[in-house]
Amino acid sequence: MATTSQSASQSGVRFQSAAASAKKRARIEIIPLIDVIFFLLATFVLFTLSLNKIQSIPVDLPQAVPAAPSQANDNDDLVVLQLSDAGAAFWNKEPISTAEIAPRLLDFKAARATPRVLVTGDDNAFYGDVVAALDEVRKAGIAEVSIETAWRASGR
Repeated sequence: MATTSQSASQSGVRFQSAAASAKKRARIEIIPLIDVIFFLLATFVLFTLSLNKIQSIPVDLPQAVPAAPSQANDNDDLVVLQLSDAGAAFWNKEPISTAEIAPRLLDFKAARATPRVLVTGDDNAFYGDVVAALDEVRKAGIAEVSIETAWRASGR
């Protein structure tokens, strides 16, 4: 009996080790999981992109036509009115007082068919002086007014 119990105990151990080896641990495979996640991500991205349809309104844009050359010199119809920080004004680089701006604008408008004025100021010119000059241009009835934004030294 000793041999039987001994063989049973050996065979019992053998059965336990066989049962333990037969029961494997469950593993989560990560590669197929990543594949499924990327598939879902791509599906949602494509779905959301298909929802946003770009809608536009047809617009008829004008075509640019070159201007006809004028007989007179264009610079004859243009006056550069510059203001400085010292309160001085310049009419085509000629120093004038601010009181002379209004009468000169009226004379300029009477002498030209299409008068144009370019208002500019040096870096330190006061904003109020430039606005006052623009008001004088408006009072004179000159419609073509430009404001220069590039830097220009006083009197130039």
